[in-house]
Amino acid sequence: MLFGTRKLPSILGAAPFQSHRVLTTKIRMNKDNAQHNASKSDHQSRLDKFQNVMRTDQTGGWEICWEQGLTPWDLGQPTPVISHLCAIGALPNGRALVPGCGSGHDVVQLACSERYVIGLDISENAIQKARELSSSSPNMRYFTFLKADFFSWRPKELFDLIFDYTFFSAIEPAVRPAWGQQMQKLLRPNGELITLMFPIDNHIGGPPYKVSVSEFNRSFCDPATKQSCFSNYEDVLLPLGFKAVLIEDNELAIPPRKGREMIGRWKRSLTQASL
Repeated sequence: MLFGTRKLPSILGAAPFQSHRVLTTKIRMNKDNAQHNASKSDHQSRLDKFQNVMRTDQTGGWEICWEQGLTPWDLGQPTPVISHLCAIGALPNGRALVPGCGSGHDVVQLACSERYVIGLDISENAIQKARELSSSSPNMRYFTFLKADFFSWRPKELFDLIFDYTFFSAIEPAVRPAWGQQMQKLLRPNGELITLMFPIDNHIGGPPYKVSVSEFNRSFCDPATKQSCFSNYEDVLLPLGFKAVLIEDNELAIPPRKGREMIGRWKRSLTQASL
């Protein structure tokens, strides 16, 4: 059978459409890049302001930052990996603690009839915001927010689960052993500590201060006392009897943190803790 007068598609005829499509794609990519760069610049600006406040006033700096909205670590939503673990039922029930809870999104996400959650923060402004944001939550009977210093706080009962995200990294490395000791005191024997480890990189200064899983980082070390060597979790937790049952990349990290964030699940030893 002959094609006769039927016309086949013209390669040349498709060129103007193809050119238009390429141009449209380039415009869209340029727009997306511009928006990304603007967002990145805005985040860096807020981070710089936050760090300046903390350098100026280490005692009341957190309160000032919450008052002025300088909270670049706040996602404005539950941490995605916590939402996922809740959805698949992969978290211990019982009593849970979120230290440095900030605006409380993860506290509300974790709370359920099988799990009572306490959100702890040293900032009164953070606690007030958390209470306001959660005031209409259907789970509000299963959580509470408390203003207290994590390091000196002594609850009446131990916890089955503690979730730490952007709290360890907010602490100067020299203070991190005290963080580990308090975690050991607060967890029940065989209780679980979940750490989202961020930022895993080699930047200098903070907060946030750099973290790692196991690398011994001498750039933090005081040659005389070695008190500031604790940039990694294993140095802090293993001597206290914690065992890592899972350490892996956090595939659910938000895009700006992908590749610099890992999740660790640690079990506390069966030795009895005391409040």
